[in-house]
Amino acid sequence: MAKPLVAIVGRPNVGKSTFFNKVVGKKLSIVDDFPGVTRDRLYADAEWCGQQFTLVDTGGLELKSTDQMWRHIQKQAEIAIETADVIILFTDAKSGLNAADEDVAAKLRKSGKPVLLAVNKLENYSPDKLFEFYNLGMGEPYPISAEHGLGVGDLLDEVVKCIDQVKEDVVDDSIKIAVVGKPNAGKSSLCNKLLGFDRTIVSDIAGTTRDAIDTMFVFDGQKYTIIDTAGIRKKKSVNEDLEYYSVLRALGAIRRADVCVMMIDASEGVTEQDVKICGYIHEQGKPSIVVMNKWDLIEKDTNTINKFNTRLSEDLKFMDYFIPVYVSAKTGQRTDKILTLAKKALENSKRRVSTGQLNDLILDCVRASEPPTVNGKRLKIMYVTQAEETPPMFVLFVNEAGLMHFSYRRYLENCLRKAYDFSGTPIKIVVRERNDND
Repeated sequence: MAKPLVAIVGRPNVGKSTFFNKVVGKKLSIVDDFPGVTRDRLYADAEWCGQQFTLVDTGGLELKSTDQMWRHIQKQAEIAIETADVIILFTDAKSGLNAADEDVAAKLRKSGKPVLLAVNKLENYSPDKLFEFYNLGMGEPYPISAEHGLGVGDLLDEVVKCIDQVKEDVVDDSIKIAVVGKPNAGKSSLCNKLLGFDRTIVSDIAGTTRDAIDTMFVFDGQKYTIIDTAGIRKKKSVNEDLEYYSVLRALGAIRRADVCVMMIDASEGVTEQDVKICGYIHEQGKPSIVVMNKWDLIEKDTNTINKFNTRLSEDLKFMDYFIPVYVSAKTGQRTDKILTLAKKALENSKRRVSTGQLNDLILDCVRASEPPTVNGKRLKIMYVTQAEETPPMFVLFVNEAGLMHFSYRRYLENCLRKAYDFSGTPIKIVVRERNDND
């Protein structure tokens, strides 16, 4: 069974994200002093007194707001409430009880879920500061200071008591897919299309998704975790602290993903920033597919895809192993191919070639094209083995490492790719000198 889900809800700016960060021990949720910062649900695993659970941070609830973005945030929080096993209602002792707190409490009572009432920002505790919060009818209020960690342990003790004692850990064997790219490239739209419901906020405003969001789902018998990330802008465009941390989190999502889906706006073509993001994926050794989105906006003829593929090959020479797919996240055109191609790229990154096959292949490659001489010396490859996978790393033992020219290394990589399907994944070739005594 899955880990119990604990949702943190409440009106904006009451300290939910600060509490979330304190409990999970990492700055996963963005914390700032103005409301609306946490726009989507954010998940992280946590543990208290031996009980593991998943903590969910949500956007602030403004139930009576007519603003479109606030309605989106409300919808996300409602989904968190529906899926939660335990709910923590956050309030603010400094601003006191208000009508928004009462609206949220009324909604939570209808949920039928166990709800714990946290009164935050009580650095200087006094019992009289709790009296008004009894009016919410949510039982005993728990005084805490999320920022200073005061009372957090007592609150978590109650959380553990409310959680059904599920002791069996669930091994996360899902394929983790990070959807990355520039702002407004269609990442959230693609995630929603793949998931089949509005998991993240979809808006025409660039930069709507500020956090990296994880959602697990099953497709064709395979479990996936899809990570929708904030758009990655150029550094000079990142003039807002919040967005800076969003970019860091998006890059972090690439590092922890099994495979990356690089979204490019086909109507704009490949930009310098697209190339930089692809470069980061390549440097991290992640298998990937390149998704050309908004394909429905492109005027086409019989040679259009070939032209785009040629342009991609020119711009992404350093990762010519990429798998391209042309889709429209808006209409759903070809989006059904993305998961299959992502899974293929990951499988290729896990491919292992036996030492015997490797040495036979490299020997044939050397016979077909010998290494060039350098100062009268010629490179000799004596032994080859695969040391790692994801990505595949091949170690070549040679007489003198300095004789391995870049062009010949590239030639050997091409030989490996022709012999085995490594599409969608980088390959690492490491050259080591082998002494006569080895």
